Amino acid sequence: MAISNRVRELRIEHGSMTQAELGEAIGVTRQTVIAIEQNRYSPSLESAFRIARVFGVGLEEVFSWEE
Repeated sequence: MAISNRVRELRIEHGSMTQAELGEAIGVTRQTVIAIEQNRYSPSLESAFRIARVFGVGLEEVFSWEE
């Protein structure tokens, strides 16, 4: 099972937001954003919802899960 995401792609689509800017917007460090983008870390449910809200999209437009 794997969770993948479009965080990097969405950052670029939304005015080239930096990893640091996204981290500040959702309350995590830049390093955490890097780990999320590289699929080395799955964010908490709260952080996942915050990421989706920053980009104005649904949770499933940011994250996907495959068995």
